[in-house]
Amino acid sequence: MSLTEIKDSLKSIDTSTLVDKVEANLVELLQIKKLKVGDSIPTEMELAETLGVSRTVVREAILRLRMMGLIDSKKKKGAVITSPDIFGIVGKSMNPHILDQATLREIFEIRLVLEIGMADLIFHRIKKADIKELKRIVSKEPPATDHHLFNIDHEIAFHGKLYEIAGNTALKKFQKMLLPVFDYVHKSGLLKKQPKLKTFVSHKGLVDILEKGTPEDFRNGMRKHLENHFARLFE
Repeated sequence: MSLTEIKDSLKSIDTSTLVDKVEANLVELLQIKKLKVGDSIPTEMELAETLGVSRTVVREAILRLRMMGLIDSKKKKGAVITSPDIFGIVGKSMNPHILDQATLREIFEIRLVLEIGMADLIFHRIKKADIKELKRIVSKEPPATDHHLFNIDHEIAFHGKLYEIAGNTALKKFQKMLLPVFDYVHKSGLLKKQPKLKTFVSHKGLVDILEKGTPEDFRNGMRKHLENHFARLFE
């Protein structure tokens, strides 16, 4: 490597580190000033002078925040605070082929916990039409489904409807990201081998509980529905 190449490499490292610090300062500024969506932030020139860095460094830091969805450019207002699409950002990284085993296992666990925990939301918001739709979904599942541990198409149809009934948009978006990872982990061999299936509550059984039971019944039913997945984690 020539002397010129060495100098260029050193400059690149220094600049990157400086951009990281400016980015962190800007995020801290948003928190300290309690800026809200639509509020303007200082101009590149003002930030450069305040922080004692070049406009190039500030511009790179702002670009990162823009890519994160934290700021956007508006006519006559300059850079303003925006509400980031959190799940859009996370979704770009939710690729099971590039996640390490520990992360994959934890995502598998998150899905189990979420579905047990949303019983009260579902019972508070479910309507007769939803029960009818769930029965229609279950009627399309072959009888063998009651004895199979996991089928991605059935899960998306049935559990997707439960998330819809819960009425929480964030949960619904999260579910769309979780299920493909859940399916991948289920098939990957990362967990213990599929145990001999224990008695568990089927989708049809869950619908019966929703129609006649209580939130507590549903929590217990969902726990039993997922029992064989938990067995792969702990037994």
